[in-house]
Amino acid sequence: MTGIHSTSTAGSRSERYERDETPTERLDRNWDSLLQELRVTQTGSQIIAGFLLAVAFQSRFTDLDQYQITVYLVLVCAAALTTAIGLGPVSLHRFLFRRRAMAEIVRVGHVLVRATLAGVAIVLTGVVLLIFDVVVGREAGLIAGGAMLAVTLMLWLLLPRLVKPTSR
Repeated sequence: MTGIHSTSTAGSRSERYERDETPTERLDRNWDSLLQELRVTQTGSQIIAGFLLAVAFQSRFTDLDQYQITVYLVLVCAAALTTAIGLGPVSLHRFLFRRRAMAEIVRVGHVLVRATLAGVAIVLTGVVLLIFDVVVGREAGLIAGGAMLAVTLMLWLLLPRLVKPTSR
């Protein structure tokens, strides 16, 4: 594999970047990229899930009202589901290992990583909402949760659409 090279498109100011790689090498590279993304998201979601699990064993947990308990239980389920979805590509790869199914593994893995990111966004938003609700009050919780969701959506959805690749 020789790396990235650029080729100018005739009559256009834009440039295309192509890799000198076979379809198999491209699948391997894409799988490696998915694994790196999973490592980051799994670490974050597992830390948050651990925090959520520890909350139930704190003395103040019995002071939570019904709304806070419901939010907490929804977050525990969302964190567990996010963890399961995030482990899906690894399980898929293990099951289909050496069956010449890398294209399917990468395609399904891509969908599962996107679903994992959505789950992480939900859990992040909910944790901020719950903490502010318990510490400051319901209105502060809703505002902080909404702000967290807005920031997450801007960074994860809007920013990538605004970034323009630069020519090399």
